[in-house]
Amino acid sequence: MMIVVKKWSRRAGGGTSIRSYLYLINQWRMHVEAFRDYCLSKPAVTESFPFGPDTLVFKVMDKMFALTTLDSDRFTVNLKCKPELAIEWREFFPEIRPGYHMNKRHWNTVDFDGLLDDEFLRSMIDLSYQLVVDGLPRSTRDALKKWM
Repeated sequence: MMIVVKKWSRRAGGGTSIRSYLYLINQWRMHVEAFRDYCLSKPAVTESFPFGPDTLVFKVMDKMFALTTLDSDRFTVNLKCKPELAIEWREFFPEIRPGYHMNKRHWNTVDFDGLLDDEFLRSMIDLSYQLVVDGLPRSTRDALKKWM
C-alpha cells in the first residue's frame, strides 16, 4: 500500500510541515521494475551500468536523465529538475532531497519508497527526460524525432 500526498499545510506559528489529509495505503507503489519499464518506454532511452554493477543509469541520446542504486535498502532515484522547482519541492516534500553525488542545483534524489504518489513520480521522470532533451543540440533533437 502507498500513502498518496495531496496537500500540505503549515502549523500556526511557523511549526514544521504536516500532512493535512489521511490517505489509504495501497500496494502498487512504484518499484524498481515499474520505474525501469517507464523510463524505457520513452523514445531513444537506453539503460547502462557506467558506474559499476549496482548503479542503473537511464540515458536519452547518451545523456543521463535518471539513475538509481540497486544495492540500497531504500529505493531512491536521482532525477534532473529545474533549479527553482527543485528548491520548492525540497521544501515541500521530505522525500525529495538535493541530488546525492550530483550537481545539487539541477538534480534531486527522490525517495520512491516514501509518500509520493505514482503520478507525481512519473511527472518527475517526464520532467527530467524533457530537460535533457531540451538541452541536446538541435541536430540531436532532430535525430530523436525519428524515434517518436
